Amino acid sequence: MKLYSGPLSMFGAKTEIAVREKGVAVDVEHVPFALTTLYEPKHPDVARINPKQQVPVLIDGDLELFDSTQIFEYLEDLKPDPPLWPRDRRARARARLLELKSDEVFFPNVVLLMPRQRALASEAQAAEAVGAIHAFYEEMERVLDGKEYLAGAFSYADIAFFMAQFFAGFLGASMPSTHARLGAWRARVGGRESVRQVTGAMVQFLKKHGLSVAAR
Repeated sequence: MKLYSGPLSMFGAKTEIAVREKGVAVDVEHVPFALTTLYEPKHPDVARINPKQQVPVLIDGDLELFDSTQIFEYLEDLKPDPPLWPRDRRARARARLLELKSDEVFFPNVVLLMPRQRALASEAQAAEAVGAIHAFYEEMERVLDGKEYLAGAFSYADIAFFMAQFFAGFLGASMPSTHARLGAWRARVGGRESVRQVTGAMVQFLKKHGLSVAAR
């Protein structure tokens, strides 16, 4: 099995954490990436498999998958234990919704703060994005009331939001210290070996290129 990811890919990092949590034997390859040219030229396998020409891409024999959530689902079917979706149907639906919201509601606001996108955005658009990020932090603080993890037990929902807020942090939109439950959750998730390995490599990449890393 082979996983194509990138040294600074939020969605790729999600899958890298997941395969470590599952204990699945995977050859992880980071495709070429530079801050000036990003992923150009595209890796040929990534360009062939994913119409969006983006990582992550997973190859398992004659099966070729793209999209971090689709890869999550395949890993869960491939190796049900340890479970990273709740067993209960309703709890699983809630966890899947949280993962979706991290990717599709929270993270687009983070993307707007990335240098290239920020240069094209107005001050009002940037302020709106930061406001939406902090509103989402408040929502997740409420979600964590009485829970150690977003969906009860540690799940893909935690992986998704942890990585999304990690990017928000080094782009200047860290979660405030007033959110005690979120702070404890971040420390809990960030202390997992799988997460430390993946984010540690990202931190080294950022430092190598002279970029500061905010609180994680």
